[in-house]
Order: sequence, then structure tokens, then C-alpha cells
Amino acid sequence: MTEAATARAPGGAQAVRRALDVLHCFHDNGPDLSASDLARRLALSVSTAHRLARTLVGAGFLEQDARTSRYRLGPAVTELGRLSYHQRGLHMAAPELADLAERTGATADLALRSGPHAVIVAGGSVTPRTGLRRPLHSTALGKVLLAWARPGEGGPSSLLPLPAFTDRTIVEPAALEAELAKVRSDCYALNDGESAYGVRTLAVPVLDGSRYARFALAVRATPSVITDARTEWFLSQARSCARALEILLLSPAERRPPAP
Repeated sequence: MTEAATARAPGGAQAVRRALDVLHCFHDNGPDLSASDLARRLALSVSTAHRLARTLVGAGFLEQDARTSRYRLGPAVTELGRLSYHQRGLHMAAPELADLAERTGATADLALRSGPHAVIVAGGSVTPRTGLRRPLHSTALGKVLLAWARPGEGGPSSLLPLPAFTDRTIVEPAALEAELAKVRSDCYALNDGESAYGVRTLAVPVLDGSRYARFALAVRATPSVITDARTEWFLSQARSCARALEILLLSPAERRPPAP
């Protein structure tokens, strides 16, 4: 069977892609979604969206509320998420992040890259009420992941257009390239009200032996806490934690050589 025929077949690549697109509709941590909601988001017919959702219910990746007929993520997603969390060793990062938060009085977060987003996988921002994805271009976490991107992950041109969240958000590709050059030179990223007013964030990379960012580590508070005068102190605390996380989260073969 040709690739085109496979894509058109009900069990082919197109059907798999559509099923994954349905799951991605739940990324924003919003309310349960109806078949009509899914159809509208994915530009599909309601019958197709309903059929895909029912298939995912059968596999445990979605579940349907018997009263409202609306869909939410199912137990199979929870199981795989927990397995991935432990396979990556992220459960070992939680105590380090909690200690960093206690020492600094700031929220401490650890993120990795997923396409155009930084996904927070551990730390103080991981709560049931908040989404875990942050735009790369307007966050300190994202700037770090862009500045030390691994091969094939895509640079600023892969993010276009760059939406504005405040009047401080960088929305011009050339300006973002210049910002990333500064991030690499300074060895940290700053978000000072670019994603939300009254929030200041400093982020540093968790680097592997090839000097790519496997994760980004951030401390976040108000400008009255992370002041200009105390920036270097916050960075020293964050970098110490990032170095510890390199040891916890990366295998010996993946790690950078010990600091002299």
C-alpha cells in the first residue's frame, strides 16, 4: 500500500494524527469538551470528532461524563504521564526545587521543550488549576530552551507569529534573535513582565555534555523580591540547583565534566 493510501485508510497515519490532535485539545487544562468543541477546534465534522473521541474512550485515553456527555483525559494518560515522570527521574527533582524555593522565597520551576512551548514538569507552578505550557518567546524558561536548543528542535523562525502578551513581549524575530544571543552571553534569561505584568523570572539551563539544554530551571517572583541588586544572588542559587539536577536527571555519559 502506498503512503498516500495508508494516510487515507481508517487505521492509517491520518487517523493516528487526528486522534493525537484530539488529545492535544486538552492541553490548556480547561473545562471538559464536547464533540462539538473538538470538531470546532480541529475543523472536523461533529460525527468524525465524536467517532475519534469514542475510540479514545475505548482505549482509556479519554473518559466521558455520563451526565453531560463531555470528554476529559482518561486514566491511560495519567498512567503514561506518571511512568514518564518517573522514567525521567523527575520525582528526584522535586526536593531540590522545594529547597531552592525555600532558600529564595521564589517559585521554582523545571521545564522541558515541547514544540513551541516550555512545559513545566516539576516545581511550584505544577498545580491542578494551571496549565503547564508556556510560550517560548515570552518566558525566561522558553528563552533558555531556545538559546541552547538541541539539533532539530527549531529556532525562533519556527515560532512565527510571535503573539504579544504585554507591551514588553518581544514580537519581532530579529529582536528575539538578539535577545537569545544576550542570553547565551549572560548564561541566563530574564523575563521582566513580558508574559504578565508584575512578574519577574530568571532562568538558567540544565546542560548536558554537548552543552544543549535538557531542561530550563527558573525562579519567579515579583520585582520587589527579585531586585536588580539581588539578581546575581538569585542566579547563584539557581545555578547551584541546576548543577545538582544535571547529576540527578542525566546519566553519567550525558553529563558535563565536573567543574574545576
